[in-house]
Amino acid sequence: MTALPQVFRDVPMAHRALHDVGAGRPENSRVAIHAAIAAGYGIEMDLQLSRDGQAVVFHDYDLARLTGATGTVQQASAATLAATPLTGGDEGIPTFAEVLTLVAGRAPLLVELKDQHGEMGVSDGRLEAAVARDIAGYAGPLALMSFNPHSVIALAELCPEVPRGIVTSAYAAQDWPELPDDRLRARLRGIPDFDAAGAAFISHEVADLHRPRVAEIKAGGAAILCWTVRNAAQEAEARRIAHNITFEGYLAAIPA
Repeated sequence: MTALPQVFRDVPMAHRALHDVGAGRPENSRVAIHAAIAAGYGIEMDLQLSRDGQAVVFHDYDLARLTGATGTVQQASAATLAATPLTGGDEGIPTFAEVLTLVAGRAPLLVELKDQHGEMGVSDGRLEAAVARDIAGYAGPLALMSFNPHSVIALAELCPEVPRGIVTSAYAAQDWPELPDDRLRARLRGIPDFDAAGAAFISHEVADLHRPRVAEIKAGGAAILCWTVRNAAQEAEARRIAHNITFEGYLAAIPA
């Protein structure tokens, strides 16, 4: 296990960067990343895979919500995605490599690899390999995570020196319609792959932090992060359990 650097416990993580589409800062955009750095926050971001095998910084599988375009990220090349404007801004979808150059160690990066197959199955390894290529030689604080434990286990083989975590949830059926198997949801809810993944942390659903398994992982010395905090009152409650938060919709306090 590679330990999570202290900065990931100290500095609040701006969810999908410090986005505010009303202010011209779409999710996971360069302008939102610049804003997070300027405000002194860490940056949580999402990665998908382009048709030509590039890791790109984008949350959804489908382009419609965030760009108004049709089709999926995996159907488009990185060049096409770069030329696809994000709704509410004036820039296209950046590659992960581009964002690493932009950030250049000025903020901690909490990077989520999105499950590429929708059912938390064994990964084909393409996104993980692209990420490992991109981060080779990157010197800034960076941690990798995924809801899919198979992806985290793959990262342990590809870049064992980089701290890894599992994004975790209560896995309520209504929130996870793409997981029709109750047994799979129950399995993921129990976070059984934490040790196999060599994980240093979990990032857990904020409304479910009181789950006994979270307390068990915390008692073992791992860091407990959480998602997604949306106001100061929720933050105060979350910090009773979690070491740090991923937030949006307000400006989280930065501890002195």
